[in-house]
Amino acid sequence: MDPDHQPSAVAGQDWNLARVVDSLRAIRETSTLPWQHPSRLLPLPSTRSLQQVLTGLSASLYPHRLGLPEPDPMGAPGSVVATDHFVGYKLDTALRELRRQVRIEIEARQSFHEGERHHLKLEHQATVIVAAFAEQLPRIRRQLDSDLHAAFRGDPAATSIEEVLVCYPGMKAITDHRFAHALHVLGAPVVARIIAELSHSATGVDIHPGAVIGDSFFIDHGSGVVIGGTCVIGKNVRLYQAVTLGAKHFPVDDRGHLVKGQPRHPIVEDDVIIYSGATILGRVTIGKGSTIGGNVWLTSSIPPGTTITQAKALTETFGEGGGI
Repeated sequence: MDPDHQPSAVAGQDWNLARVVDSLRAIRETSTLPWQHPSRLLPLPSTRSLQQVLTGLSASLYPHRLGLPEPDPMGAPGSVVATDHFVGYKLDTALRELRRQVRIEIEARQSFHEGERHHLKLEHQATVIVAAFAEQLPRIRRQLDSDLHAAFRGDPAATSIEEVLVCYPGMKAITDHRFAHALHVLGAPVVARIIAELSHSATGVDIHPGAVIGDSFFIDHGSGVVIGGTCVIGKNVRLYQAVTLGAKHFPVDDRGHLVKGQPRHPIVEDDVIIYSGATILGRVTIGKGSTIGGNVWLTSSIPPGTTITQAKALTETFGEGGGI
């Protein structure tokens, strides 16, 4: 055995493990964070499970591209039945797991008396939310179709709709957002936020699930885009990488606490294009059909049809010390 890898006689003696453990316990016991007492701790929704839910939902909406190994042959007997069976199975599996995660969120948020009524009430609430979510899936599919068309029309590099669906990070980001937003509105904000952060990690696009986004939305390239929770975005809007739709400031109350829930992010009307690196802050309105150039910093509203670009740099030649 390698002498450098022999186990210690006392576990952790090389790094004073017992002392570190004692110190961490002391910090937990004196922490001012408003954690629940350990004896009352409840589990939180699982990121791993919700990733599986997202995979199942996406496969259910686009079974021949994100689900089944291959498309059914055109006109093959029973192909529609087989696809419907696949969609039903994937959707039922995803929705059952989603209900379990929503129930976990509700239980962690609310205080009920223990017992059978407690269990049944939680299960009923979770079922109502997920059933309402399931009813919205046809609408979400129609919205995603419009997003796919917008990306294909808006990017000359796109060779097919299939390429956009499978390869474009902006398309994955808006797909996940449409699921997350529906759950946010229906009363599962923690599950929705976990879905948003899973998407953020995978795509580099950070969309708060509270943001309202209209049809035919296209994020080209995607990396670094940030869309705040009270943003309202109209139809046929296109964003490029590193665009920020953020808050200008964070108001506080008389006690110095942040005032939450107030509209503080931009309103972007229909048919707007915002180029890479642009930063738009505050509850401002970008009028219909406007174009915002790259790297623009904007904190005021603009009327419809406006084009905003950076000021041009002055170029001047100096000689014999004239620039000093």
